[in-house]
Amino acid sequence: GQTNLKSPQDIQVYAVNTNFTLRWNYTGNDTDVTFSAEYQWLENFYPNEMEWMELPGCQNVTGMECDFSSAVTEYYDTHYVRVRAERKEEVSPWSSIFEMIPYYIAHIGPPGILLKSINGAIKVKVTPPEANQVQKMWLADLSFKYNAVIWENSSNAEFRSQIILPNAVIDDLAPYTTYCLKVQATLPLELKEGLFSPVHCITTTRKVNELFCATDVNVLALNMKFHLHWNNQYKKHVSYNVQYLIGYLKKLHDDYSGKWLNVPGCENITNTQCNFSSIITTISGFYYLRVQATNEYNKSCLSKEVKVDPLVTNEIGPPGVKVDISHNLLHIQIFPPGGSESEVMRDHYSLSYQLLYWKNSSNDEEGIKMKAIKQTIGTVSDLTPSTLYCVKVQALSEAYNKSSPFSEEKCIKTPREKILPVIILATFVTALVVALSVATLFVFAVYQVYKKIKYVFFPSCPPPLNIEGFGRQLFSDPYLSTEEEATENYSVIDFVIIEEVNQIDFKDHKPSKQSSRDSGNYSNDDNTSGGKGSEESLEK
Repeated sequence: GQTNLKSPQDIQVYAVNTNFTLRWNYTGNDTDVTFSAEYQWLENFYPNEMEWMELPGCQNVTGMECDFSSAVTEYYDTHYVRVRAERKEEVSPWSSIFEMIPYYIAHIGPPGILLKSINGAIKVKVTPPEANQVQKMWLADLSFKYNAVIWENSSNAEFRSQIILPNAVIDDLAPYTTYCLKVQATLPLELKEGLFSPVHCITTTRKVNELFCATDVNVLALNMKFHLHWNNQYKKHVSYNVQYLIGYLKKLHDDYSGKWLNVPGCENITNTQCNFSSIITTISGFYYLRVQATNEYNKSCLSKEVKVDPLVTNEIGPPGVKVDISHNLLHIQIFPPGGSESEVMRDHYSLSYQLLYWKNSSNDEEGIKMKAIKQTIGTVSDLTPSTLYCVKVQALSEAYNKSSPFSEEKCIKTPREKILPVIILATFVTALVVALSVATLFVFAVYQVYKKIKYVFFPSCPPPLNIEGFGRQLFSDPYLSTEEEATENYSVIDFVIIEEVNQIDFKDHKPSKQSSRDSGNYSNDDNTSGGKGSEESLEK
């Protein structure tokens, strides 16, 4: 059971497109040694659950490699490979197992190229890798991008690299010069770079410049309005026909020369500009335009082609601005570039806005402040009353690294500082003071009236007794008749109290202590003088 044969080492698989080559090294000195390989194809099982199978194309191989392309048909499944050395009945142990997923280890093969010299330029036609194969590793031919390297076939050649389409024209070349070219296919999204094609060389011809051909063809686009401009050096009659090609047709490997279309409104024109906005029906693709010039002899000439990627070629115009003042706030309303009808500008550029505002003083623009917003409405606070503020706005698109010119300046003056709250407070305080003053005076007046009424009608102390006695003496005088008592009574008291109260000595007036109502007579013996005094007083 023992053997002197060593196991193969450094097992590797080299794959280009769908071509698979198994390679290994053998360090033994044995002669007449052959090699055989086995593989497992893991689809729904684990390696230990499957039997090893002979690898087609890799049995009894005398060299250090074998082609087993016919054995691989599923490029996204895991495969396992192992190799051993054999000599007659003697075999070596199996090598280590090499694990692979064909798609991930495969290299992109070289594309095919075909060169043609035309009017001082080189026309290149590229065919994709696996163009003529039934079984393909790379199913999406349109995903390929082609990198061309071109150089002048000389001792001091300078290499230049550029991305080309499957049907491309390389110009700006020297006439009667041999150029060499090689092309590489790449898949940028998968970070795969393929093998370069074999080198092809071709000699250029002299470029014929027709004077009536359109030159300096360029595109000016603003707010999704597209215009094509060109120059005319021909002084005689020339008519122009503007043509366009939908971009994806150039990605195809087929000939697109018969698929150019005329731009509506730009057929057989004599001016050197054309509005082609009507053909931009989608913004996700791109377009190619060219100008066909025809002279008076019905000879035509095609200009260089220009590429139009709508969102990249288009430039953003200034936005519209409206300003207003309310509640010490500056309100800024922004209208997206292109007006209300330009939905593309709003929906696809993800616009943000940069506000510049300042006090417009006589010294010039001073204290310019900036504010960035994403909405179309902005506010500025902390304004100074009775001040002229100016605003201008710029639209920005970070996604496309674009910015618009600033809008027209809009200025508005803030109102004077409102003193209404102060006036209201002052009025309230004044009214309160007046109300308190009036209330105080009213209370004081009522109190004074109350004191007078109380004093007059409800005196706090009774009249002196001598005044009371004097009254009784007068009213009880026997010499006054009943009729006179009523009248004399009031007049006597009035005169006595008002006029003679200070002249009469009430101490000397002593009423008679003897009176007899039963007899009806009064005694005057002891009071003659007193009676006379009373009579004199009554007479007065």
